[in-house]
Amino acid sequence: MLFEEERKTQLLQYLERNQRASVQEFSEIFEVSESTIRRDLKELEEARLLKRTHGGAVSLQSTSFEPSILDKEVVLKKEKESIARVAAQQVQQGDTILLDSGTTTLHLAREIKHIPSIRVITNSMLVLNELRDNRNIEITLLGGILRPETQAFVGPMTEQALGMIRVDKAFIATNGIDLIQGITTPNLIEASTKRRMIRIAGEVILLADHSKIGKVAYAKVADLSEIHHCIFDQEVSPKFINELNKLDIEVTLAQEQENLK
Repeated sequence: MLFEEERKTQLLQYLERNQRASVQEFSEIFEVSESTIRRDLKELEEARLLKRTHGGAVSLQSTSFEPSILDKEVVLKKEKESIARVAAQQVQQGDTILLDSGTTTLHLAREIKHIPSIRVITNSMLVLNELRDNRNIEITLLGGILRPETQAFVGPMTEQALGMIRVDKAFIATNGIDLIQGITTPNLIEASTKRRMIRIAGEVILLADHSKIGKVAYAKVADLSEIHHCIFDQEVSPKFINELNKLDIEVTLAQEQENLK
């Protein structure tokens, strides 16, 4: 039996592939009652993620869409590399850090290889592959359910492992950052895992290129008040930076490498 959040995510993914489906069809696929499916469809329609029809639902282009990590890696690559270079300056010898899954955190993994005696915790297969041969770094891979889209381990097992540790700094990736809705991502289970990451960190550092600003995805990760430091590329507007400063969030722009608090 799937968790409610996982069922809703898979329901949306099924609609994206098939465009439409009936309540009965969903009920058989997910092995729950038709009344449960109707409640799910009502809540997802209220979130404007699908449109209900008589006896079922049809797909809409929605905030649940998520390109593969390989597709995302080539988008704004120079900006992500510059963000990673600045983020690496936050890592010091002896630190225990957490690297969330994401293309910008993958670039960060490439930037910290020279730093001696650090411990890296990650749920990312790509980060693991990047660092596994480096003898200067002790790396811990968090287990769980592997999401092919992000090559990340997520879910209850991942969160249980996170509950056993504490880190100096967590570098978090995001699909959207909005002044009202906060930090969001398309997948509910991945959002839950990210929330757990934030809770175990002494300092939470958000890495985001300018394309993420003002975007809102399906699943809430955290309020902006839970973020200590944001590292952006230089295309982020001064107005947005000023609003973050009002929330006492430290902001650094890559390339300029200027602390704007």
